Amino acid sequence: MLTTAEVEVSGKQSAVGEAQTRRRWKLRVLFGLMLAYLFYYTGRQNFGWAMSSMSESLGYSMQQLGWISSAVLVTYGLGQFINGNLGDKFGGRVMVTVGGLLSVVLNWVVSFGTSFWTIFAPWAANGYAQSMAWAPGSRMLSNWWPEKERGTAYGLYVFAAGSSSVVIYAIGAGLASMRISWEWVFRLPVLLLGVACIVFWFVARDKPEDVGLSPIEDDHHDALPGGAEESSLQRYGQVFKDWRFLLAVLSIGFESFARYGLVIWVPVHLMGPAYEDLPMAVWIGVALPVGMALGALSAGYVSDRFFGSNRSRPIALFMALAVVVLLLIYVAPVEWLGVGIVLLFLAGFLVYGPHSCYWALCPGLLGRYRAATATGVMNFWAYLVAAGTGPLIGWAIDSFGTTVLFLILSVSCALGALVILPVRR
Repeated sequence: MLTTAEVEVSGKQSAVGEAQTRRRWKLRVLFGLMLAYLFYYTGRQNFGWAMSSMSESLGYSMQQLGWISSAVLVTYGLGQFINGNLGDKFGGRVMVTVGGLLSVVLNWVVSFGTSFWTIFAPWAANGYAQSMAWAPGSRMLSNWWPEKERGTAYGLYVFAAGSSSVVIYAIGAGLASMRISWEWVFRLPVLLLGVACIVFWFVARDKPEDVGLSPIEDDHHDALPGGAEESSLQRYGQVFKDWRFLLAVLSIGFESFARYGLVIWVPVHLMGPAYEDLPMAVWIGVALPVGMALGALSAGYVSDRFFGSNRSRPIALFMALAVVVLLLIYVAPVEWLGVGIVLLFLAGFLVYGPHSCYWALCPGLLGRYRAATATGVMNFWAYLVAAGTGPLIGWAIDSFGTTVLFLILSVSCALGALVILPVRR
């Protein structure tokens, strides 16, 4: 028979063992999600690298191609609104995997399109497939990581998403420099996404209970009172009642307009008339997603380390600095390639950096049991606004040239910084 002291020692050893197992699993889930998202944008951000070739071979104006590029953003946003709630119901493991594999198939369908509508329709459907990952994945993180660590965890998650932009920019720039036809921009990069999703399925689990661990300890309002369950309508109702959350949603709309203005149109800018005598200038664009990836990683850490897990202040700071950088790009001569690399890096760092703070606001304001619903609503609005970058910037570039892009985006960043200021969390 065990003595009291032996029981206490055994209990401590058991607790230590569970803590070690929990740490291994939460890192495994985080890195599994990061792997999947490292290649997710190969199925969505490849369009910008195909646009110049599509314009030449199919005879479309930039405004027409802008409408196609906006289709994926609209359906992605609508899908976020739906799939965020489904993520709270069913978890992210299935949705991230299925969404990625569907995107692979739909990209290949786009590559065989021969008319506006045979490209537009599957590309729009691809937006919904891509929307099945982000919010459910965010819910997985909130299931495994307590609030005091979420800024860093979300920062790493968004870092992987930003790194995905690096991957597709590097592949896209390589294909563009080799003058490969636009069809292969939709066929080759997404093969990496297919492999990553299959690996993710085998390494990740939705929540600690799935591997025999207890749930994480809930922070303040992180759990529902009395362990109650909410219906879908109740979750949406709670989300739309929080005025601070709604201001954050409005702010991320302006931030996403700037983000996708850069992601979609910088390749067009670098392959435009201003750089026709500088064929290697296309590689300058890689500085943009590198900056985005590092910005996302930095902003999440900064909000935890220096702002006491306050998310709104780093958002406002980064967006205000982005205004300055974008205006500098607007006035800088195109011949200053070194300056262009630095400024594009800073633009990506400052515009995309706040993303990790926006997503950490969702469980922070509404609790982790509504995290995916809140993330879906936020992402829905972000992409609905971002969709305006297609026809609006396409028209502006047809009318005034590609440089006007940076002037438009500086205004959007200024509005995003102003709107987030009242959200003191």
